[in-house]
Amino acid sequence: MEDEKQLYHRYRFPPANISHAVWPYHRFCLSFRDVDDLLAERGIVVSYESIRQWCNRFGPEYARKLKKRQGRLGDIWHLDEVFIKINGELHYLWRAIDQDGDTIDILVQKRRNKTAAKLFFRRLLKGQGKSPWQIITDKLKSYSAAHREVVPSVTHSTKQYDNNRAEVSYEPTRQRERQMRQFKSAGQAQRFVTVHGVVGNLFRLGRHLTRAIHYREFRYSAFSTLIALA
Repeated sequence: MEDEKQLYHRYRFPPANISHAVWPYHRFCLSFRDVDDLLAERGIVVSYESIRQWCNRFGPEYARKLKKRQGRLGDIWHLDEVFIKINGELHYLWRAIDQDGDTIDILVQKRRNKTAAKLFFRRLLKGQGKSPWQIITDKLKSYSAAHREVVPSVTHSTKQYDNNRAEVSYEPTRQRERQMRQFKSAGQAQRFVTVHGVVGNLFRLGRHLTRAIHYREFRYSAFSTLIALA
């Protein structure tokens, strides 16, 4: 684990300024130039290229800290995959969410065969530290093959409509993909969706399910968590 001083070594801007540039980029549908304007309004003069470098450098570290804070998520995993084009080449975005809609993990891969499914299953198990109670997927045979080899004792459901939760969870990522005019490389896509997923979890507050005063308290807590990352 990098020491905090080493993490920001040779950066002339305070950690709070860097953090305030990184997390809004992943929370809202903003470009680097949009974040540049927001910082300028606060008297922070920095180029959009510096903001891009900050997101690449600090985004994964912030995501790691947020994952550590959120701990283990739900015990029902909804898995799905969609294709994305990266430099004209077909890739697949594998996503797992829990029963509450929180993103467990996202993985960019070139294939959607059994080997790719097994890699994703093992990544999920390593990240959560425990097998789920149930796995819900579509009828892709790669899931069934990986399930038999990796977690055969876990209940596996492929019923129609059961996995709608995972299928609609891609909408925010698709929106950002369009706004960014597609991802430029597999590495860039993996960095972005990882941070985008955990920051999205932090702000999934269920506004329609809570009173306004409680929602504001939850939102303030989310902001405080992000400020503490720096």
